[in-house]
Amino acid sequence: MSETVRAVARHAPLRRTMPVLLAAGLIVSGQARAAEPIKIGVIAEAQSVAGASIPQAVQLAADEINAKGGIDGRLIQVVTYDDKSSASDAVRAFQRAVSEDKVNLVIASYISEVVLALMPWAARLKTPMITPGAASNEISVAVHKDYARNKYVFHGYLTSHALAQAVCDSAKDALVGLLKAKTAAIMSEDAAWTRPLDAAYEECLPKSGLKIVEHVRFSPDTGDFTPIYNKIEAAKPDLIVTGIAHVGVQPTVQWQNQQVPIAMTGISGQATSSTFWANTNGGTQGVLFDSVALPGVALTDKTTPFAEAFTKRFGGAPSYAGYMAYDAMHYSAEAIKRAGSTEADKLVDALEKTDWVGTVGRLQFYGKDETFTHSIKYGPGLMTSVLGQWQNGKQVAIWPSEVANGKLVLPPAVKPAVQ
Repeated sequence: MSETVRAVARHAPLRRTMPVLLAAGLIVSGQARAAEPIKIGVIAEAQSVAGASIPQAVQLAADEINAKGGIDGRLIQVVTYDDKSSASDAVRAFQRAVSEDKVNLVIASYISEVVLALMPWAARLKTPMITPGAASNEISVAVHKDYARNKYVFHGYLTSHALAQAVCDSAKDALVGLLKAKTAAIMSEDAAWTRPLDAAYEECLPKSGLKIVEHVRFSPDTGDFTPIYNKIEAAKPDLIVTGIAHVGVQPTVQWQNQQVPIAMTGISGQATSSTFWANTNGGTQGVLFDSVALPGVALTDKTTPFAEAFTKRFGGAPSYAGYMAYDAMHYSAEAIKRAGSTEADKLVDALEKTDWVGTVGRLQFYGKDETFTHSIKYGPGLMTSVLGQWQNGKQVAIWPSEVANGKLVLPPAVKPAVQ
């Protein structure tokens, strides 16, 4: 206690002392302390098609929460960092966010390599982190293997294993019958998230009625896909099943320009964004893709209001990572409220108990005794997937039937497989 405080305490009753101390800035009232903002750090790929939606969606959610009074009277302050799709830049941003900007929680990246690079820092700095878009199984498996160290990381998206299952589910229900498809070629970029994706494809596509006749993995830096498509065409598959997110628009543009006579479906990060049509000059016509949500498809009563608010504010529909980031901000705020604290371990405990109906369905995390610890659960009644298709500049939902707002349209070069 300073001499000033001692002097005031000795010569004034407590009820008269408090205003003096408050005015002097020597103590802080509970009300003043409650007014301190809750800081959320957002580390994302601001210039990428999928990543740009992350900080925008988080800010939109934060503004909605703040408009209702914040969290127990404390407003949310979003602090954003552009990692330029670089793991090293992301690590520097994370260090700055925690050590200098004093954020309470970080929402970070749709790139698995970036999230994996951040995990040791979330552990070291004991800061909760949620990824709204990275898919690699390694993220949640690492939490499972060393829970005590990695418990601060939450895989706020589907694992690669779950994404593959979603593709297989939609292919079985919507494509095997309609296209009379019997065979498939897997075409994936060589990245951390696609290794487990492809392994799961190898397992579930045959169970869906599709024999795998070719499997191509390519560098994300590939510029010419002509030889790749020539190789795939030689195998004569009925479907191309993709795993692409970081390679850009080239595989789609060349698929269209080369008039590849094979329907393309699977996971395409860029295809989930409303800008994809313009980015490919319409080259995405007929492309099928699985996504967590689509504009105009009311998976819950929150899906459409969010998509409309996002489009009105930012001029385009959110990518898949935007939906997940928006939900992550909302269930994080709810967890902070339940915890009554932003203290890291208390917040981890509250996040583990998440049961939140968001824009993409009912969101819960797998527990520490399950293989994909802290990953979003996939399945009926929880978060699933939507099979979309680009048709004349719009994203149309083809599957599941209960939310479909259109029917499958074949690109000009693609014909149904002959039985």
